[in-house]
Amino acid sequence: MDFNGEDDQNKLKQFLQMLDGRKGERHAVVMQDFPDPDAISCAWAYRQIVATLGIETDLVYGGRISHQENLALVNLLKIGLTAIPSDQPLDKNRYQGSVFVDNQGTTTNLVDRLEKNGVPVLAIIDHHAQQDRLQPLFVDIRPVGACASIMTSYLALGAMNLAASNLKHKHLATALLHGILSETNSMIQAQPMDFLAAAHLQPFFDNDMLVEILHQQRSHRGMEVIRMALENREIREGFCISGVGYLRASDRDSIPQAADFLLTEETVHTAIVFGIVTHATGEEVISGSLRTTKSALNPDEFIKEGLGRATTGAFYGGGKASAGGFEIPLGFLSGSEDEELSKMKWETFNAKIRKKFFGSIGVEMPR
Repeated sequence: MDFNGEDDQNKLKQFLQMLDGRKGERHAVVMQDFPDPDAISCAWAYRQIVATLGIETDLVYGGRISHQENLALVNLLKIGLTAIPSDQPLDKNRYQGSVFVDNQGTTTNLVDRLEKNGVPVLAIIDHHAQQDRLQPLFVDIRPVGACASIMTSYLALGAMNLAASNLKHKHLATALLHGILSETNSMIQAQPMDFLAAAHLQPFFDNDMLVEILHQQRSHRGMEVIRMALENREIREGFCISGVGYLRASDRDSIPQAADFLLTEETVHTAIVFGIVTHATGEEVISGSLRTTKSALNPDEFIKEGLGRATTGAFYGGGKASAGGFEIPLGFLSGSEDEELSKMKWETFNAKIRKKFFGSIGVEMPR
């Protein structure tokens, strides 16, 4: 088995056709607001591929990078990313197209701002369940373990030939392999295409650098969030649900880390951790992560059925084979200088989210 299947070749052909005639353009390569290694590596791969065609790029996200491993990835490999906070205006004429990698516009606040500026959506490259939020010219959504495997297939089929002697290629291969490993739980949940991609990258990656990226210590705040998740957890029929209160945006990546940790407890097959994340602008969102080892559970369906849609019609969250996430903007309910009101707000949403998810599995909330 290799990447020479008809479907793989057709997708690459369509991808290159979408790029044809776009020399001189600048594209916004959009990651989720809190980008992970898979998204970062895919965005970087897109940048390097289209650079050979004379296309410039900004790798953009609307939130922050706070996970130690993700910071190490960006800093060690010198990946140039651009944060665009919600209070920062977009240059109306800067981009001639947008490309969404490892997301479909439902996990980034940049969608509406790009649409308002009339920036056309050129492509979606993703491995999550289809969301139907955007109408791009090119779509490549496949049920594989990592989006990085899709980008690697483009490289393997000739979109850009990697060379072991090229330091930039070596760093890209390292980033893509890291993305695959992080998304597939070190290949435990990998699909055949993920193994093919890893095999293609093997001759080019920097082993020492990958080891350094993978072995980052947790921050003190990250450990505190895990402690709160342990203290506040409720376990019913293998589901562990925990709320961790208010977090700064810079600590948001502690939520999935806490979910990963709770999943290691005996008798737990699914962990959900959530909190209210406060941005520098004062905006607040309920942000949550789901992790599961239960093969019969579809995280995408579970989250969508549990939380439903916003008034815009968009789902509050979604997922893939073993993980999912959700964000619920609090809008005018954001912020409060009154400590008692803030406490009441948290208690209300904490109870509501728990009731939603416990209700989805047919379990009554403890009184």
